[in-house]
Amino acid sequence: MSLISKFNSSRNSFRNNRSWRISLNTLLIHLMPLGAAPMNVGDSEIPEGLYYTKEHEWMKIEGDKCRVGITDHAQKSLHEVVYVDLPNIGRTLAQNAVFGTVESVKAVSELYSPVTGEVVEKNEKLIDSPELVNQEPYGAGWIVVVKSSHLQDDLKALLNTEAYAKFLEEVTKKK
Repeated sequence: MSLISKFNSSRNSFRNNRSWRISLNTLLIHLMPLGAAPMNVGDSEIPEGLYYTKEHEWMKIEGDKCRVGITDHAQKSLHEVVYVDLPNIGRTLAQNAVFGTVESVKAVSELYSPVTGEVVEKNEKLIDSPELVNQEPYGAGWIVVVKSSHLQDDLKALLNTEAYAKFLEEVTKKK
C-alpha cells in the first residue's frame, strides 16, 4: 500500500468516526455562544468575551446590539429567582440606570443597564420560567437586548473579564 493510500485510508477512518464528530460538535456548541472557556472566582463563572458592571450585570456585543443579563455571582447571591420585571420594547435606557428588577425568595435586586440605547427585545421566556436566570445566566437566562446608541463611550465604564474577576475577588474577600 502506498503512502498516499495509507493517508487516504486513515483520513476516511477519522472522518467516518461518528463518536468523534459528535463529541467535537458538542464541544463546539457549548463554546460557541461565549467564546473561550470561563474564568472562575470561587464558585462563580466569568465567561471571556463579555463586559461587566460592578452591579453584576453582563453584556455581550452582537453587532450594534447588546444582550444583557445578570452574572453567575448575582444569580447565586439571589438564590431562587421567582420573578423578573422586564422593560417594554422601545424603552430608552441610559447607562447605569435601573431598567427592572429580579425577585427571588431571598431578595429583590434592581437591574442596571450597562449600555445606553433602546430595548429591542426582551426575554419573554422569563415570564413563565424565571428560573432560567439561575439555570443559565449567560445563556437562556438573558434579560434584554439593547440597540446601543453610545457603545464606544459606554464600554469605557465597563469591566472586561479580567477586571471583573479582580473586582469579584475583592468583593467576596470582604464578606
